[in-house]
Amino acid sequence: MITEIKGWHVFAGFAAAFSIIIAVNLTLAFNAVKTFPGLEVKNSYVASQAFDKDRAAQLALGWDVSATVENNELRLVILENGTAISPRIESATFGRATSVAQDQTPAFTFDGSALVAEVSAPDGNWNLRLKARSADGTLFQQRVIVGNGS
Repeated sequence: MITEIKGWHVFAGFAAAFSIIIAVNLTLAFNAVKTFPGLEVKNSYVASQAFDKDRAAQLALGWDVSATVENNELRLVILENGTAISPRIESATFGRATSVAQDQTPAFTFDGSALVAEVSAPDGNWNLRLKARSADGTLFQQRVIVGNGS
């Protein structure tokens, strides 16, 4: 038996297809907003006014910064003229690049060659958002991509 396609069949097909498209778009938009870590600065224009001066001061320190994590141990190496140093850490946030859900605040101790802290770090992309103060009072801030050795 052959059934005739009526207007309500076509409408139901279009409604079902567009309902799926709208549901997927809303789900993706909700998750994008929910997992957005937030703003870097409150007012980007005000922050840009001192950017070049702050950057020059930070580069003048000559620090070489790297971080690795192995066996849930975060090692932050800060070299000044090839020598490991231990500046005052004002803030450090260890977490994923795209979400704040797994953010951790490491408690660093200096072992003579690196600042070391215990963290929980499964495989994947990790960042260390660091603010440290030099002996002369210069603020050093950098997002360090962490190498995961495990």
